[in-house]
Amino acid sequence: MTNNDILRRIRYTFDFDDSKMISLFGLADLEVTRGEISDWLKKEDDPAFQKCTDIQMATFLNGLINDRRGKKEGPQPKPEQRLTNNIIFKKLRIALNLKDEDIVEILVLANLRVSKHELSAFFRKPGNKHYRACHDQFLRNFLTGLQIKYRNPSA
Repeated sequence: MTNNDILRRIRYTFDFDDSKMISLFGLADLEVTRGEISDWLKKEDDPAFQKCTDIQMATFLNGLINDRRGKKEGPQPKPEQRLTNNIIFKKLRIALNLKDEDIVEILVLANLRVSKHELSAFFRKPGNKHYRACHDQFLRNFLTGLQIKYRNPSA
């Protein structure tokens, strides 16, 4: 999955308008324009499409964390230079204050069954022997589950 795909899906899931997207970047100390947001959200075959970099995506996710959980005192965390699906998954977990049980329920909404033990492997440090890389399909299912849960709260 590209950062642009993830940005599009998060925007749709939580029904963020351009102003909200700009403010989320602002909460993590990055000023972006409505035009930049628009170019990131375009499809790849659009001539105005711009790639959302890892730093920009990490900044957006940090802003989402600040928006949902409140800004921490002191200096803000620096955005990662290189993002992995594991980092994106972890940042979404933090932003939405999700416990293991919540994530398991969200994945069930996307017709994916996973145990808490399997889940914990995604949040370990890469050097840990139980670490497991989060592949695109898993992240896609998680985002689909989020969409079902937050776009359709009666489910």
